[in-house]
Amino acid sequence: MTGVELTGFPILSSIVFLPALGALFIILFYKKEWDVLIKWTALGTSVATFLLSLYLPLTFDPSNPGLQWVEKKAWIERFGISYFLGVDGISLLLVLLTTLVTIICILASWREIDKKLKGYMALFLLTETFSLGIFMAMDFFLFYVFWEAVLIPMVFIIGIWGGARRLYSSIKFFIFTFVGSLFMLLGVLVIYFYHGRATGIYTFDATILSLSPIAPAIQFWVFIAFFLGFAVKVPMFPLHTWLPDAHTDAPTAGSIVLAAVLLKLGTYGFVRFSLPMLPNASMLFAPLMIGISIFAILYGALVTIAQKDIKKLIAYSSVSHMGFVMLGIFVFNIEGLKGSLLQMINHGISTGALFLLIGMIYERTHTRIIGDYTGLFKQLPVYGVFFLIIILSSMGMPATNGFIGELFVLIGAFKAHWAYAVLVALGVLLGAVYLLWLFQRVFLGNYYYSGGKLKDLGLREIVETVPLIILVFWIGIYPKPFLNVMDASLTSLVKQVEENYKKGTAQEAPAAQAQLETTIPAERIEK
Repeated sequence: MTGVELTGFPILSSIVFLPALGALFIILFYKKEWDVLIKWTALGTSVATFLLSLYLPLTFDPSNPGLQWVEKKAWIERFGISYFLGVDGISLLLVLLTTLVTIICILASWREIDKKLKGYMALFLLTETFSLGIFMAMDFFLFYVFWEAVLIPMVFIIGIWGGARRLYSSIKFFIFTFVGSLFMLLGVLVIYFYHGRATGIYTFDATILSLSPIAPAIQFWVFIAFFLGFAVKVPMFPLHTWLPDAHTDAPTAGSIVLAAVLLKLGTYGFVRFSLPMLPNASMLFAPLMIGISIFAILYGALVTIAQKDIKKLIAYSSVSHMGFVMLGIFVFNIEGLKGSLLQMINHGISTGALFLLIGMIYERTHTRIIGDYTGLFKQLPVYGVFFLIIILSSMGMPATNGFIGELFVLIGAFKAHWAYAVLVALGVLLGAVYLLWLFQRVFLGNYYYSGGKLKDLGLREIVETVPLIILVFWIGIYPKPFLNVMDASLTSLVKQVEENYKKGTAQEAPAAQAQLETTIPAERIEK
């Protein structure tokens, strides 16, 4: 996690806080009646943030495994808190995904949101700022500030602009994620004080804390605390029950940003912090994490098949797809980690696109029940082609992004144990079943919708969808640039996990010897 200091323009701070500045401008200077100006300002801010973020891949050094464009300043020196931002191959693609998806969310809200638009757009831009801050923060205190802050705009987006059960869903989302985050904070404080007492240096700097792992016995409890914070965000079974409600009741853009960005915060936390800082506990819990992940893949797929609401169907499919991501993390090999990180991006693209397309048909029909329409391909050919492409991507069809990600996870699972690979393959098969069955029911056969004829996609809707379609085929056909970005950083991470595991084991041996001497006479030990 080493890097070079950036002495020039603070590019990372600019990317993080530009959306917040746009939100502040909208709140302070626009009247609530100025809908057109509000929309264009929000769109312009999100586009500017995306263009600024493109500087990162253009200047990124793929051979450097450490942090790049580092910005570090003392913040609260008394407690060892610093303003510390950095990006490496693990976080770069997630930053780009966040800035791109925000543009799509603003466009998806263009017609859907017609009340309290000023607050809505400001909250979405704040969500972007806090999400980017999470992916860039390398100080644990700063990370936690962004981690908690991102809940606030999302709760209001669901609670004010959501569906019929919006208050219930927003409160449930808040309670689950906030309580989990409190446990994570306790884990962070344990690491902070343990490191401070052991070295005399009290710091929240994650790059320093990851160099000297805490004792394995303490890692056990900290891992559980981190698990409760990160697993709720993923969400992992059995902490997933907030997800279908939040997705179903959120506005279209809310569902997109939940699927594409917010679900990745938890998996990112496991990769960035749990593996290097808690290697012994991570390996101890690996069989359980693998078992839960495989169960989530199969359980999520089976529950998805039974859904009648198309939006809830896609929501439950996320439980299954995120199981692939978690499995790739805890098989502890480079193929699994590459597949996991790539599947984070792929899930954001494919599932985000599915929610976008579902929102388009909901705008026209005001129903999400699968049985309320069929044969849409004849009436909406462009929409049907886009939906088919994303369906194939989500089920991992060769030449699409989903295939290469699932392939790496499958290889990683097979290297860990052949039985894992068999169960993963079954999950892929079940995914194809519910996705193809959905397409068959909604798009094939004779056209039927009680409301009459429907209009195909307009120019704005095509513009929203095409970037995601391009990424589906780009990653599927030529994934090398994306894999190159993450290769050095993930290889370095694997090496660091191995080294820290050995350090933890070395710490454990004297403690075990001391415990042995208190229970068995010394002369018996010698014998």
